[in-house]
Amino acid sequence: MNTSTENLENDHVYILRLTRIMQKIAQSDLPDPDHIATAIDLIRNYADGLHHAKEENLFFPQLENKGFSKSQGPVAVMLHEHVEGRNFVKGMAEALSLYKNGDNSAVNELFRNMQGYADLLQNHIAKENNILFRMADKVLSNVEHADLLRQFEKVETEREAGRRPADYILAIQQLAVIYNVE
Repeated sequence: MNTSTENLENDHVYILRLTRIMQKIAQSDLPDPDHIATAIDLIRNYADGLHHAKEENLFFPQLENKGFSKSQGPVAVMLHEHVEGRNFVKGMAEALSLYKNGDNSAVNELFRNMQGYADLLQNHIAKENNILFRMADKVLSNVEHADLLRQFEKVETEREAGRRPADYILAIQQLAVIYNVE
């Protein structure tokens, strides 16, 4: 990867696969609570905890230095959608807890939040990949991209043991095999 946007787009490949897995799970009659728990963990620790952390703590502030506002415009929209995504994940976790404790009526709420998250992230990623990242590529220099990549690598390698990007990707790939998702 040569640019920070390519690094973030690579994360998106796996996050999109996870959203398609979630959509398949949400079509099942009796979802496997362990698979849902894994999806929630992957969202919290990979999509949000790693990917969104790179964006919110490093990438977006760099764009702010280039004149992008975090209170309006594309960065503001992305930040707002990150919060919306976290709300869907909270709803998923709450409904999963009820479902695990025998409340099968919680499945509808679980599926609503899973589908909401999947729809949100699929649209969110399309906006980032096609609009925000292309704008960023026009304003960030090669040196700035390289500096961001070094910072991203530091974030990725300073994870707790067994929680590197490759570990999350493997877990997504394992679920993809189970649910027959490309």
